[in-house]
Amino acid sequence: MPSKSSARLAALTVAAACSAASTIVLTTPAHAESVRIHDIQGSTRTSPYAGKQVTDVAGIVTGVRTYGSSRGFWIQDPNPDADAATSEGVFVFTGSTPKGVAVGDSVTVSGTVTEFVPGGANSGNQSVTQITKPTTTVVSGGNALPAATAITSDSVPAAYAPAGDAAAGGSVNALPLQPGTYALDHYEALEGMTVRVTDTRVVGATDPYTELWVTVKPQENPSRHGGTVYGSYEDQNTGRLQIQSLGTPAAFPKANVGDTLAGSTAGPLDYNQFGGYTLVASELGTLQSAGLERETTRKQRSGELAVATYNVENLDPSDDTFAAHAAAIVNNLRSPDIVSLEEIQDNNGATNDGTVAADQTLKKLIDAIAAAGGPAYDWRAIDPADGTDGGEPGGNIRQAFLFNPERVSFADRAGGDATTATGVTKIRGKAHLTLSPGRVAPADAAWKNSRKPLAGEFVFRGRTVFVIANHFNSKGGDQGFTSQYQPPARSSETQRHQQATVVNAFVKDILDTQKNADVITLGDINDFEFSKTAQLLEGRGELWSAIKSLPRSERYSYVYQGNSQVLDQILVSPSIRRGCDLEYDSVHINAEFHDQISDHDPQILRFRP
Repeated sequence: MPSKSSARLAALTVAAACSAASTIVLTTPAHAESVRIHDIQGSTRTSPYAGKQVTDVAGIVTGVRTYGSSRGFWIQDPNPDADAATSEGVFVFTGSTPKGVAVGDSVTVSGTVTEFVPGGANSGNQSVTQITKPTTTVVSGGNALPAATAITSDSVPAAYAPAGDAAAGGSVNALPLQPGTYALDHYEALEGMTVRVTDTRVVGATDPYTELWVTVKPQENPSRHGGTVYGSYEDQNTGRLQIQSLGTPAAFPKANVGDTLAGSTAGPLDYNQFGGYTLVASELGTLQSAGLERETTRKQRSGELAVATYNVENLDPSDDTFAAHAAAIVNNLRSPDIVSLEEIQDNNGATNDGTVAADQTLKKLIDAIAAAGGPAYDWRAIDPADGTDGGEPGGNIRQAFLFNPERVSFADRAGGDATTATGVTKIRGKAHLTLSPGRVAPADAAWKNSRKPLAGEFVFRGRTVFVIANHFNSKGGDQGFTSQYQPPARSSETQRHQQATVVNAFVKDILDTQKNADVITLGDINDFEFSKTAQLLEGRGELWSAIKSLPRSERYSYVYQGNSQVLDQILVSPSIRRGCDLEYDSVHINAEFHDQISDHDPQILRFRP
């Protein structure tokens, strides 16, 4: 799938150009009116004054944003009303760097009230109430700031969001806010106000965009390393909150999961397209490290087969991460016998010139592994047809097998290519692939603009093991947890369900041919172990996701918006599961660290065939 960073860079590039198109005017009549901030915000998600002119809106400047496409300042009324559903803060959008205002100024603002949707109306995101085209008058300077509202474990409700209005397509926009009942309503009722969190644990490491995630509910589904585990669609972990800096990005702390922002972190509560409600900190707590260290799995024993899956995030020969990936495979994964790699790009990466071969990419990785003290791996892969498998344009990502020929052999059967499907045949009572390596049903519509599964037949100590490497359709296009539509739509699931059904049918063919065949299906499934995708892949017992053998506090391979979650899985056939000697490990070396070399943690399975 395209990396989060590349998708986000593209979004940031167009953000300024799209800002006007993403502003929704909900009412057409326009007239000047003198109102208070809480009147503008109202008790629903959209302002009753949207589209109207307002005059002399009074407030204290609490923050000034001088960077990005959404420049302006926040004002807050120091004399709040008694209604917890009406925010006392609002953002004044200036478009360019604000001039003539400073934090602590008492001002009056006249302008047009609008509802701005970060990411555009089609994103499904909630809107931010703003005053645009402002005329600002500074009444006085150096005023005391309104007291920050504390966001705490006790203040944030356990329920996440109300169900949307079916008559409005599932939107919650027009529903009265219930900040004491729903977490999203609680945050919305604070939009634009200065808020404060204290002594919060980091649950999402600092990313290149100087953001991190904390939780105000440290006991909410904690992972072993201090993250927050996402374990069901019904529990979105309401204590998560994104933190950005209102100051110099260079001063933003480089935090790992489990660290603490000690003391007070405070600033206006904003909403953006990359995570929803965000505390834009003018005051940052002090980073206290938890000393998180990268994990190392144990070495497989002589009679154990070790099979791993690792998404190396758009690896191509121009990258500088080969030595680091090699060290991870040799030292942290302890040189597995078979490694399924996802997101191997072609020999010139994102250069879109028709190149599809990836032999240079794989050779460079294999050489780096040998230099790190690992085995002399061999490899097998099938080049995709140019531009047909999704991912970064020009990159032609694909799955590939590395294997240690001193421990395992590969059963080569010629004929596999981008469009020819491998099948299953019976030879002397045993199942065999007709093509090895070969692709699973590459012409099926399930794989349109997506990676086709790679199947290979391996032999370990005389026992055949079928391995199917996958990289299912990404979650791109799904509505976020903080969407105005509740529950949010997960449109990307449709294709993953089709893909899971196709792969399960192929596994079933193998098991119908040889009931006790050892089959491993693995890779970046791009879905959770409890999802319908996983259920369809498991079928009626043909496969079982072995990550479910781990305690819930260790079931994750990826951290997204502060949720530690499963995307990468290794599924096994009944003969492997029944052996009762399998051992699974999610080796946490990337997802929880700010200096990650991939956004995925590798997974490894050891068993005795």
